[in-house]
Amino acid sequence: MKCEHCTRKECSKKTKTDDQENASVDVPSPAQENGEKGEFHKLADAKIFLSDCLACDSCVSAEERIQVSQQNAKDFFQVLNLNKKCDTSKHKVLAVSVCPQSLPYFAAKFSLSVTDASRRLCGFLKSLGVHYVFDTTIAADFSILESQKEFVRRFRQHNEEEPALPMLTSACPGWVRYAERVLGHPVTPHLCTAKSPQQIMGSLVKDYFARRQNLSPDKIFHVIVAPCYDKKLEALQEDVPMASRGSRGTDCVLTSGEIAQMMEQSDVSVRDAALDTLFGDVKEEELRRHDGAGSDGYLAHIFRHAAKELFNEDVGEVTYRALRNKDFQEVTLEKSGEVLLRFAAAYGFRNIQNVVLKLKKGKFPYHFVEVLACAGGCLNGRGQAQTADGRTDKALLQKMKGIYADIPVQLPEASTHVQELYQEWLDGTDSPRVQEALHTAYQGPGQPTDSRDIKW
Repeated sequence: MKCEHCTRKECSKKTKTDDQENASVDVPSPAQENGEKGEFHKLADAKIFLSDCLACDSCVSAEERIQVSQQNAKDFFQVLNLNKKCDTSKHKVLAVSVCPQSLPYFAAKFSLSVTDASRRLCGFLKSLGVHYVFDTTIAADFSILESQKEFVRRFRQHNEEEPALPMLTSACPGWVRYAERVLGHPVTPHLCTAKSPQQIMGSLVKDYFARRQNLSPDKIFHVIVAPCYDKKLEALQEDVPMASRGSRGTDCVLTSGEIAQMMEQSDVSVRDAALDTLFGDVKEEELRRHDGAGSDGYLAHIFRHAAKELFNEDVGEVTYRALRNKDFQEVTLEKSGEVLLRFAAAYGFRNIQNVVLKLKKGKFPYHFVEVLACAGGCLNGRGQAQTADGRTDKALLQKMKGIYADIPVQLPEASTHVQELYQEWLDGTDSPRVQEALHTAYQGPGQPTDSRDIKW
């Protein structure tokens, strides 16, 4: 069976039935091993399917396949059960971080406001035994701010002999995995080096928050709630450089759909609760988002910043122009008939193919491209808003878009917490710790893949 998400000559994605037999891994809880049912055994029966992951089998090693399939509710509930039964010295502090694109899913699915949905979700997780529930928006702040600085630097350094442009975003793990494992050079040098929000959140929880709580990073079990399955793959590569050696920033990723299934199957009594902050604030903060229709809005934020920094132009509302389709859009800054900046948004692998082919041919007109593997952006991640037969639930997705659009937008520069963290956690905005904590390097597959080998 061939699919649009393939990255090799032939797609090796399995059917849902095959996945149930081959891709899910059942790890019995200690209670079940002793012949008794664990307290959460019903909720732990949910399985994940590799066919739902945008990075298909050709990008995933056998070892990774096993590790990804272990990132399910059963893994999460094992820690909860151990906390209830084992010696307190072996307990883990459970911290859950929720992506902002997941909250509209819970709001739309359970017919709640986004604020009530966040409080219901937080209350549910804490009723299970989770200690802290965070919002990952602050991590996206860091990722966007570092991406802004990097684009301006690349623009000023760009020349024909050593091209630094275009800059391609690095927040989407499906796209980054494809670029690293399949494309390699000449694409990977154009990837922004800023870490993704998930990677940065891992460092915030396992390094900054751990030190605030006087905890060893290995005493924290960190779970991310995300819209897509590719973030499970991303978690396998997340080391925290400033924490203890080998500490993984995210121990488990659960999709919004997996959490919703747990909520629907649970008979645990739930009291709504406010989201926590990394700073221990008692006051509940207003939910906010970035300026993107269905994602974190890297294009809009970087475009405004670059226009001001490079050309002293103030840009208000960013105007998108659809080109090939609604998921390939262009934004330009023009002055006196001259195009100063040309940005694009390319969502979905069909549009990514077009970007890659033009880049390889040296006929690429854009300075910057926001690349996302999911058509429609992160709200349309395969871990949420799916019907029983695996298709997009269009009615639910439309509700999610409206809910997401109503969340107030705040510029990353306006976050006082981010500015405090730059000083308190990273020793300033230009310190070596910033490079260590907020940036990464990419490795290609060794030899570039001929574009003719790619089937879409």
